[in-house]
Parts: sequence; C-alpha cells; structure tokens
Amino acid sequence: MPVVECDPADARERLSEAGVQITEGNTDHELWRAQRDGATAVAYEGKVVVQGSDPESLTLPLRDGGGRGHVYFDGASRGNPGPAAVGWAIVTSDGIVADGGERIGRATNNRAEYAALIRALEAAADYGLSAVDVRGDSELIVRQVRGEWQVNDPELRERRVRARELLDQFDRWSLEHVPRELNERADERANEALDDG
Repeated sequence: MPVVECDPADARERLSEAGVQITEGNTDHELWRAQRDGATAVAYEGKVVVQGSDPESLTLPLRDGGGRGHVYFDGASRGNPGPAAVGWAIVTSDGIVADGGERIGRATNNRAEYAALIRALEAAADYGLSAVDVRGDSELIVRQVRGEWQVNDPELRERRVRARELLDQFDRWSLEHVPRELNERADERANEALDDG
C-alpha cells in the first residue's frame, strides 16, 4: 500500500488534471478520495494513501515532474478493413505501470495504428508523464508522424495532427519504429481486445 508524502491540495489538483474524479472523504480524517482502474487514493493531512490492484494508476500522477516513461502502441485489424482494436502499454523504472486494449469498431490497419498511438498518448498524459519515448511496430505511422513521409488519406492526416498535438504536450518526446517482438505487450492487448469482442 503506497503512501505518498505530499500536500493533499496539490495532490488533488494533479489527479484532477489527470482526469481522475475526486469525491469527499468517508470520515472526518479523510480529506478526499479518488478512484481509477481498481485503485483508491485517500488523502489525509500531509499524505495520500493508495490501495487496490493498480496503485500506480494513481501514484504516477503524484510524482514530482511527472517522470519519464516508454509508451508502446499497436493497432490490429482483421480483414483490413475489418474488426479493429488498439493496444498500449506504459513502462517506467517500476516496470509496466499501465496497459490497455479496446475494440474500435471497423477500421483499416493504418487507422487502427493511429488510434492506438492516440490512445497510448492520452493514457501517458493521464498518468502525468512529462517525457515519453514512444515505440510502435508500424513504420508508416512513425515516419508519417515524424514528418518524414506524406499522409495522403484525409482521415489519417487528421489523426496525424491529433498525435502531434498530444506529443507536443510533453516536455520531451521521441517516436521510434521497433520490431514486433519488442512491441509484444501492446500487440497482445490489441489482439486480446479483438478476441474478447
């Protein structure tokens, strides 16, 4: 059960900025409570106590400076176009601190890859990271977002703009293509989401 020594008012503001809903405490000693992804944070005078199955989802935004993380993304489409899903993972010095996968309806593989990148960057921002090293196994998406290759499809152009807006919110970022075997966790999460659907 992590205990974060901090100013509860500052902690509340950080969690609120990360999109976490804050409620009143349950007792006279609890200043407030927050919940996300199976974790609950309870604020007391001078500290926040986090408990649950995924405490990092609440402790990460409370760290000074937000910290640095590796962000992995992968999109999957069966049929191209066909049923599609996205997968992502955030890795810090503490290991995999967050990951997820979800179906996105019917899409081409490239649209699914862009959706995965955007979802992964949104998750990294939600967790309060200030610097990200983003990795994906789609060379096309990586090179388009970095501005090395043109984007002809109007819908993909819009997604490229959104991805760049999200990247520019970080103090520092990099975006690199990696082989599929180095993107295994994000790939697994995308395929699990497709299989579960």
